[in-house]
Amino acid sequence: MLFFAALAMLPVAAAPVHAGTPAVVIVTSERSPDYLEAIEAIHAELARGGYSRSDLNVIAANELTSIALAGLSPKLIVTLGTPAAQALARTDSKAPQLFVLLTRHSYENLFNGRRSPPPNPVSAVYLDQPVTRQLDLLRLALPDVKRIGVLLGPASQDQAPRLERIAAERGFRLISTYVDDSKSLYAGLQHVVSEASILLAIADPLIFNANTIQNILLTTFRARMPLFAFSPAYVKAGALLAIYSTPGQFGAQAGLIIRAFLQGTPLPAPQYPAEFTVGVNPYVANSLGLSLDASALTKRLRQVEKSQ
Repeated sequence: MLFFAALAMLPVAAAPVHAGTPAVVIVTSERSPDYLEAIEAIHAELARGGYSRSDLNVIAANELTSIALAGLSPKLIVTLGTPAAQALARTDSKAPQLFVLLTRHSYENLFNGRRSPPPNPVSAVYLDQPVTRQLDLLRLALPDVKRIGVLLGPASQDQAPRLERIAAERGFRLISTYVDDSKSLYAGLQHVVSEASILLAIADPLIFNANTIQNILLTTFRARMPLFAFSPAYVKAGALLAIYSTPGQFGAQAGLIIRAFLQGTPLPAPQYPAEFTVGVNPYVANSLGLSLDASALTKRLRQVEKSQ
């Protein structure tokens, strides 16, 4: 109910845009607490620049049409989540667009099939963390680990060359296995478990999803192989650690970009999350004989990034 109460404080999609004020349309994939948190963080950043709730229009992805957008005449359209991004990509809107809470792979595939790139300015804040950040955290948390296993599927196989290069630059050996369907997942996982010291989860819906995660966690746990994940839910389920950004962190970053855009700054190049959170499962760490402090790791990783 909190989400609907908050939306009631925002102008509905059909509300007229006040003359002389900027118009930002936020298209949300879901009406859930996470998306509400992102929207509230966006508003908080805009409020710091003197903008009010009347400068925002929030609509659901299933309500998005070219006619609705034409009626709003937005200066900027912001999407939250992949379904909202896909819905916007199907419209003929020429307004500048900022895509938030979707993976880099999803963003890069949004405009596939078009005869030419979109003529309007577009940008994104990716959902996934940069590989450099993941491997820097791994080096801080588990300095003795040298062999990293990864499972790559159709949505992540193009990352292999970059993963190999960045891993080698940091002194790691990457052991990767391609999984082309759910039937080959077990064999690929067994290969990685036998060769690597840790499994680095790369977001790929074929490999890491609600139907597979328990089997992956059980297999790695039996092999005493830690799982380095990308979601707090996976840490709660049994992964050793994860690095991720919260909806509030994504919303704050998007809010800064929106505020700068409304004040005349062009949209920046697509970017990874600026802020992040480290999560550790203390029970799994204890079972592996490890002592990891999430707050300390977060602080040290931020220091590493500042020095680079």
